[in-house]
Amino acid sequence: MARPVITNKIGVIVDSFQVGVKEGLRKAKEAGADGVQIYAVQGEFDPANLSPAVRREWKDYIASLGLEISALVGDLGGHGFQDPAQNRAKIDKSKRIMELAKELGTDIVTTHIGIVPPDRDSQIYETMHIACEELSRYAHEMNAYFAIETGPETAAHLKMFLDGLGTKGVSVNFDPANMVMVTGDDPVQGVHALKDYIVHTHAKDGVKLAEIDPRNVYGQYGYEAPALDHEKVAEMAETGQAFREVPLGTGSVDWNGYLQALNDIGYKGYLTIEREVGSNPEADIRLAVEFLKGFRA
Repeated sequence: MARPVITNKIGVIVDSFQVGVKEGLRKAKEAGADGVQIYAVQGEFDPANLSPAVRREWKDYIASLGLEISALVGDLGGHGFQDPAQNRAKIDKSKRIMELAKELGTDIVTTHIGIVPPDRDSQIYETMHIACEELSRYAHEMNAYFAIETGPETAAHLKMFLDGLGTKGVSVNFDPANMVMVTGDDPVQGVHALKDYIVHTHAKDGVKLAEIDPRNVYGQYGYEAPALDHEKVAEMAETGQAFREVPLGTGSVDWNGYLQALNDIGYKGYLTIEREVGSNPEADIRLAVEFLKGFRA
């Protein structure tokens, strides 16, 4: 396949640098990124910790670096939206993160909602549907997107779930590596299946070493495995027996085919680099920016 030519902006997840938001923003700029994604779940970017004045200061500071925000991360972890006892608080916090995103100049918040069960008649499926329907309406009304990260289930199954929500406020943050590493789904086919929903992407690479039940990675309400824990998943991606996250361009993601597929569906949004493992994430991120820039004309 001929090498595709892309015009997409390149982003970096600030938290991947592991040096705090302010220093991470500077490093993203130095690495040559156009924009950044920032975790807004806890710590200095938790909406509850940001007064209106501080929000304006952050927005001005990011603009002063010549960066824009591609999205916020609003992933609340745990069982996503599978536990009815926790959903009211999680839905409300998700709404606050979406409001913060709009104030900071982005329409997108990315998240994990938990694995969509294969059985549409299951209690977990219904619980997730009810929560996502409310979030989808809320996002739609404010012209925003609550974007589910791909990986825990196949693209076809995720599309079926999204089609049932009625609005596109809940949409997709496409992560090709998650698909390659866990379900073994084909990212190229996945892009075409989810073409009506993709609003943001993560640029990440990986390899699948053995079969693994997605519930043992992402957890599931009522299942014996622990709930989603990002540190645990990162450890699995670095030293586990089932899959590994690797530097961009060195794994099983077919970048020529994947980027061509994004071109084919008319995707103009960000390619945002995520690096969750490795002893020198800054070096890996710099290489990733150069790798993606190699697809520009």
